[in-house]
Parts: sequence; structure tokens; C-alpha cells
Amino acid sequence: MHSQNNSYIKIVLLTIKIMSWSSNNDDDSPWGKNSKDNSKSSYNGSGRKNNSDDFFDNFQDRLKNFFPKKNPASFSLILLILVSIWTLSGFYRVGTDEQGVVTRFGEYVRTTEPGLHYHLPFPIESANKPKVTRVNRIEVGFRTSQSQFSQNQQTRQVPEEALMLTGDENIVDLNFTVFWIINDAKDFLFNVRNPIATIKSIGESVMREKIGQTPIGPILSEGKSIVEEEVKNKVQSVLDYYNSGILVTQVQLQKADPPELVIESYRDVQRAKTDEQRLRNEAEAYRNDIIPKARGDAERKVQEAEAYKQEVVAKAQGEAQRFISVYDSYKNSKDVTRERIYLETLEKTLGKIDKIIVDKNAGSGIVPYLPLPELKKKNRNTNQDKVNE
Repeated sequence: MHSQNNSYIKIVLLTIKIMSWSSNNDDDSPWGKNSKDNSKSSYNGSGRKNNSDDFFDNFQDRLKNFFPKKNPASFSLILLILVSIWTLSGFYRVGTDEQGVVTRFGEYVRTTEPGLHYHLPFPIESANKPKVTRVNRIEVGFRTSQSQFSQNQQTRQVPEEALMLTGDENIVDLNFTVFWIINDAKDFLFNVRNPIATIKSIGESVMREKIGQTPIGPILSEGKSIVEEEVKNKVQSVLDYYNSGILVTQVQLQKADPPELVIESYRDVQRAKTDEQRLRNEAEAYRNDIIPKARGDAERKVQEAEAYKQEVVAKAQGEAQRFISVYDSYKNSKDVTRERIYLETLEKTLGKIDKIIVDKNAGSGIVPYLPLPELKKKNRNTNQDKVNE
């Protein structure tokens, strides 16, 4: 744009000179009678030559050979060509990744989309073409630079930006990057004087505020994504408040570590906390395994006790009811009941043992013997044979 302005200035000066030459009737050349007269008039009263007159004299000497003498039509043609060039200089092309912002004497007029467009030539109107699709990045806490002798990037830390105080009064060494694009070229050009410095200041301020509200643990572990998202939204809200025409696409934490002087001690503490958490998890797993088993065993024992209780109670109630029935029978018929109880008792007592019965009325010297066990076995075998048949 600067070179274009210089060319326009040269064209205007040349046009003024041609017009002054066409109005000069006393001279055969467009530069006056001769260079001596001009050189005389170029000195001021102090004997020193004016810089502006010297400039025009040199300018005239250089252009004298390019214009034919005593031919007004040639000068008109040259003037027409110059005006045509000046008029055609209003054409401009907006790239696919750009937006054109046209200003008239510095005041906003319109915004143009990609393609070929026209504006009034300089200095009436001019067009700025910021790249609206290019993703820009701003680094806070560090700076990267390309090495002259290799393709690797070199990183330089900026401690005054990187060191921040956390919510639990610890210090964290934090590097982050803000990625942004232009979403409104007009607001970007006219509402923000220094976009890079503005985004950097807002990003650093918002990040310090968020880090000051957060303990160091989440910052160094699983809470990074939450910090990134909240900082991005807060920076965007501040930029929207100023109508900056900037859209923040991402805030990325590059590094979050304790200061270098205490980083090894901090890592030891983190390893101890990791071991503690592991042991807690193992104990919790054992607890979750043993407690359900204990509860199951306790419930089973309760159920068994409840069943035994019901069994004993029912049995006791049955025995009591049977005793009452026997007692009622005894009251009605004491001898019969007493005999029946005696016989039932003998049956229960003698029914489970082998017996030898001897008749007391047998003669002396004779031992009557009734082989009841053998008879029982014989009867058992006979019954088994009948079943098999």
C-alpha cells in the first residue's frame, strides 16, 4: 500500500507539472526558458538554495527528455493516459481467504467478499484485505523461534508470564497458546488498535484468574480440559464485549508443572499420593468383596436360627398338646392309660435291641430258648424273596 501511495504521488506531481507547462506561453519548453533562470530563482535571500526548488529542478531535468517540445496534443494524450491509469488503479482482487474492507478518506464504506471489485482510486478510497480464515496463535509463558541451522523449533521460557499462583497457594509454571481467527474484518480493523497485544493481555489475565481459583492438583492432572474450556469462553466474552471481530477457536495448555527448583520434590509427593490412592483402591475392593459375603452369611444364619426357632416352638407345642391329650385320657381311664403308656414305653425301649425271652414257668433243668433274632432274620429274608418274586 505504501508503494502504491508513492506512485500516486508521483503521478499527481507529474500531472501538475504538465498543466503548468501548458499554461506557460513565453517558453518553448515545458520547463521554462532555461535552467539558468530557474537556478537563479531557486536561491533565497540568504544565498542558500531552497530544497523544494532543487527537487523540482532535478525532477524537470530528468523528465525533460521524455516530452516532445511544442506539441500540446502529446501532452493531452499523456495526461489522458495518466488519468486512465489512475482510474484503473481502483480495481482490486479479494482472495478466497480474505475480506475486503473499503474506506473513503479513512471512513468505513463497505465490506466485499472474495472476487474482483472496484473502489474509487487513491486517495479517495482504499481497500484493506485481512485474511479471515488463517488461524493465528499467541503464545503466553513461552516463545518459539525457528533455528537458522536446523528445522527444529527452539523454545524460550518467559517466567514473568508463566509463573502463576493457584487456589491453594502453590506456584505453577504454565505455558498456553490462544488460537484465533478474524470473524468480522470491519470490527477487527476499526475497534482494536493492537489485536495481538489485546488477545495476549486478556488471555493472560483470564488464565491467572482461573488458576487462582483452582487447586494445583486438577491443573496438573485431569482438570486441564476444564480450565482450557472455561478460559476460552471467558476470553471470547471479553472480546465480544469490545466488538473486536475476533473468534477464539481454542485455548491449549502446553505445559503445567511446578517450578523447576521444586519439581523433583513435587514428583515424589505425587508418587506417594499415587501409592496412597492405589492402596485405598485395593482396600476398597477388598471391602466391597468381603462385606457382601459377611452380610450373606449373617442373613443365612439369621434364617437358620429363625427356622430352628419355629421348629423347636412347633415341636414344643406338639409335645404339650400330646401331653394334654394323654392327661385327658388318663383322667377318664387311669388304668387303661397307665397300661398303654407302659406298653408304649416297653415297645420303644425293647424294640431296638436283640432279646432272649425265657418262660418262668418252664421246668427245672430245662432252659427254654426262643431264637427271636434268627426268626426276625428269617422273616426278613422271606419278605425279601416275596418282593423279588
